[in-house]
Amino acid sequence: MERAAELMMLVQQSPHDAYRRVDFDARVASARPDQLVALCFEQFDLALGSAIAADRRGDNARRSASLTRALAALAALQLGVDRTAAGGDALLQFYDGLRRSVLSSVPTFDPATLARARRDALDVAEALGLRG
Repeated sequence: MERAAELMMLVQQSPHDAYRRVDFDARVASARPDQLVALCFEQFDLALGSAIAADRRGDNARRSASLTRALAALAALQLGVDRTAAGGDALLQFYDGLRRSVLSSVPTFDPATLARARRDALDVAEALGLRG
């Protein structure tokens, strides 16, 4: 029954969204922990890029959905931080700053702020060895 509900949700989505969801689920299912972190950074980057592009097109629904995806990726990153590890608190502060940047663009969209957040996240992912 649960699988049928998942299939109905996919049918109700656009083909692009359905494909993206299936691809994402497959990647998560086979990922190691470091790959999951890299995937979250990737999803954050893609979501912010999508939000900025949607804003240019005047697509408020896509912009909102993209900001929500970015926040979900950040939440996953925050949940994965080992608070006892060196740098754990710094990462949590960084993620919180990114979250505030995204949230500030909900009432008043600011593509420049989101572009900075996107660059900062890419820099950290690279520093963590998660990007080539």
